[in-house]
Amino acid sequence: MHFLRLHWFDVGLVLAILTGASLLITHPTGLSLLLWLSLIALFLHQFEEYRFPGYFPGMMNTVMFSSQHPDRYPLNTQTALIVNVLVGWLSFFLAALFNEQAIWLGIATMLVSVGNCFAHIVLFNIRGKTRYNPGMLTAILFFLPLAVVFYGWVIQHHAATAPDWILGIVLGVALNYLGIFKMIDWLKNEQTPYIFPARSMVPRSSSH
Repeated sequence: MHFLRLHWFDVGLVLAILTGASLLITHPTGLSLLLWLSLIALFLHQFEEYRFPGYFPGMMNTVMFSSQHPDRYPLNTQTALIVNVLVGWLSFFLAALFNEQAIWLGIATMLVSVGNCFAHIVLFNIRGKTRYNPGMLTAILFFLPLAVVFYGWVIQHHAATAPDWILGIVLGVALNYLGIFKMIDWLKNEQTPYIFPARSMVPRSSSH
């Protein structure tokens, strides 16, 4: 578990490459292709946040929570693993796996992508008085266009029923709020042993 807490995002990059290779072999189309690309986008997004440049944890704890211990509070390595792998990977993978059979799940996970776009492009930059934060580039290049194309495809092809939209939107809001921000709050602990390494903190040139 210690290895995973510090390297799950590196594993995610490997999974992104493997998933991309499998798409070249299987050639999925339509909704299925969009949702598999969404999973790859998630892996790349998390890699930008936690590895390169990788200072999302320190930025999150400092900018959003004014933490005096940004290397561990309120977001710590255990919480990051749970939120990103258990909630993130699982929901995005299932959405891609079942695609049109559970289109409400695709609607929900794409809302998570939209939520990430708002957080990284608008919220974090305003709060941190910055022009860039880790995760912003992949949000703009991947999350945003994929969400626009996905929702456009679903509407154009009448692929979702009213209950699908309602369930998807409710679940999407829940994943954004309960699965991310509330999970950080529930698992916060200033005495936690699950501490981020120094490279996860905001560089002095990027801090204010």
